[in-house]
Amino acid sequence: MAAQPPGWAAIFVKAFFLVAKDQPVLRTLYLKWPWGRFYELPRSIGMVTIARVENAEDCVLLQRISAADENPLSEVDAAIHYAKDAPVAKVPAFRKMLRATALSLPLRRLLWLVGLNVGRQRANYFGSFGVTSAAAYGGGELHALGPGPYIISYDVARPNQTIDVMIRWDHRVADAALIAKTLARLEQVLNTEIAAELRAQRQQTEPKVVRAVAT
Repeated sequence: MAAQPPGWAAIFVKAFFLVAKDQPVLRTLYLKWPWGRFYELPRSIGMVTIARVENAEDCVLLQRISAADENPLSEVDAAIHYAKDAPVAKVPAFRKMLRATALSLPLRRLLWLVGLNVGRQRANYFGSFGVTSAAAYGGGELHALGPGPYIISYDVARPNQTIDVMIRWDHRVADAALIAKTLARLEQVLNTEIAAELRAQRQQTEPKVVRAVAT
């Protein structure tokens, strides 16, 4: 049986990792306290929104993805699917979130202060970019907000094989011209490196033709 092709979330996560690898500003955070400053991360950290039902209630959790530019799409996709299906306590990113929410209000506020203003910790807790979509629920434009400087959202695939993609960004870090260039570069990466990996994966999983030769 052929392997399941990677989902769109994994595809966009890896594509943005590849784009940000050559664009330091896409790995830059703005920290407000104790003074306004920029912090450039050596590597991207992605956060993917995971919709789940826990205790009969809908909730959204964040799965942390690292080194997607170095790993095959199948591994990125597996990490996302694991976050969808595994018990919450088995997903490290979810456990960290739950431990934080279990703290008292003063401690939660202190943790937020540290998490949002210590460069490396902010990336560990909130990532350098996020990926979210309502495509699985019929699609639609999202006005997503989050603590990270960049949020990528995508709509459903159209019959003409196009997808609308939107990036929301922190204006203190980037401007519209950079985002326009980023979208163009993202499209290029999707149509080259990502497309090539998908073709190679499909070829590896396609059944081989066997010829019977009479002797």
